[in-house]
Amino acid sequence: MPSTPSSSSPAQPLRIASINTNGVRAAYRKGMGEWLAQRDVDILAIQEVRASTEDLEDLLGPEWSILHDPATAKGRAGVALASRSTASIHRVELGAPDFDSAGRWLEADYEVNGKIVTVVSTYVHSGEVDTPKQVEKYLFLDAMLARLPELAAHSERAVVLGDLNVGHRRLDIKNWRGNVKRAGFLPDERAYFDRILGAEDEPGYNDGAGLGWVDVGRKWAGEVDGPFTWWSWRGQAFDNDTGWRIDYQLATPTLAASVTDYAVDRAAAYDQRWSDHTPVVVDYLV
Repeated sequence: MPSTPSSSSPAQPLRIASINTNGVRAAYRKGMGEWLAQRDVDILAIQEVRASTEDLEDLLGPEWSILHDPATAKGRAGVALASRSTASIHRVELGAPDFDSAGRWLEADYEVNGKIVTVVSTYVHSGEVDTPKQVEKYLFLDAMLARLPELAAHSERAVVLGDLNVGHRRLDIKNWRGNVKRAGFLPDERAYFDRILGAEDEPGYNDGAGLGWVDVGRKWAGEVDGPFTWWSWRGQAFDNDTGWRIDYQLATPTLAASVTDYAVDRAAAYDQRWSDHTPVVVDYLV
């Protein structure tokens, strides 16, 4: 974690990475540890941990301070934050008291160069049209929309990152025409992102519209397809780059304005993948 800079040395970027591991133990068996060892990450947000806190501690090692919110159902979901320094405070509740958000929302405050940076690792439900799973997804998104203004009021340097399981725009899905009736690209789901970021045809989209948050990936990449962050294991989806961009870093304007680099760490080949998602890594100059 960057320390307070001296007058003779410039501040170092805070590197925050997010990854849905699809099971962290399996990811480590396939090469996640090698990726992490060379990526110089300061704060790592993990989704779909599917393991115990002890497993995380054993895999990451003693140099990491770990926060973990497991799902109610063992072996499902689970979110974590691992950092080079200890969080000053963390929170896990989201939504009404009777709403089960366990394993899907984990907030933490970190002191960086004398400033508070709030980081949220979140895993939105995948959903399934016309089933209770889709109802749960909408309940979660409702709770998330209610929380975002509170987060922005709490900290001008906040970032919500993880697998949000919605492609906001046509640019975010390779074959969008075939997915307009599928969970992940439904008009009602995409409307939530319009409320967060503004609609793409709305003045101020991704620059103060909606709730004012910034989609760092789209801001950095511009008006291009992707860059995609998830590909099915089946068929030639990865080789043909037939993917979805569903892993985000949504930042408050102050934090978004400090971005110095954005990267999607796509594996070089299909057989080098250690998850069906890929890490999203952003450098912030705090």
